[in-house]
Amino acid sequence: MLYELRIYTVRPGIMPKYLDIVGNIGMRIRGNNYGRLVFAGTSDIGALNEFYHLWEYDDPNERARLRGELQKVPEWGAEYLAAGRGMVVAQRNTILTLDTDIGLRSVEGSGHLYEFRTYKSLPGNIGGWVSTFKRSLPRRETHSKLVALWMAEVGGLNAGSHLWVYDSLAHRTEVRDAMAKDTELRELRGNGVESLISQESTILNPVPWSPRR
Repeated sequence: MLYELRIYTVRPGIMPKYLDIVGNIGMRIRGNNYGRLVFAGTSDIGALNEFYHLWEYDDPNERARLRGELQKVPEWGAEYLAAGRGMVVAQRNTILTLDTDIGLRSVEGSGHLYEFRTYKSLPGNIGGWVSTFKRSLPRRETHSKLVALWMAEVGGLNAGSHLWVYDSLAHRTEVRDAMAKDTELRELRGNGVESLISQESTILNPVPWSPRR
């Protein structure tokens, strides 16, 4: 499987209108026929006015084919792209591969909060961090649950991204406080962060049509 994370920055103050266009026009036209939606949400803490949408494809060839077919759908340009023109001021994307040992986990219920974290390492060193991450994961998940771990293939090398789910922002604070006191977790992690050069975190609120809410 191949995953594509697309992050769109919209002009301040218009996110509700933009989401209305995406949800009621864009998703009506494309659905999961041109890539399967894994998660969609807006930034709440971190860089603001950002819309995250993560798509799944069987392989790069399928991605290219489906994106090409979508551009040929008359309603896509005439209705969706026309309605949102000028709202998005920046776009970036990353091609990701899923860690199959962990897999992609479903999330029960709705009303959750998500945290997308990206850790970058010096060239050739991300594997050491991944090994430490996976070794300590069972203990880490006694505090809160992981949705998935991905490695960047295109658009940001030497990086691992992981998506976590929480009940609320207060729940995340409680978890982070408990982790800081968890000596077993600290021992399992050891010096795994020594290979890292940067860490980024964004708190995301899922949109109503996100498969994981």
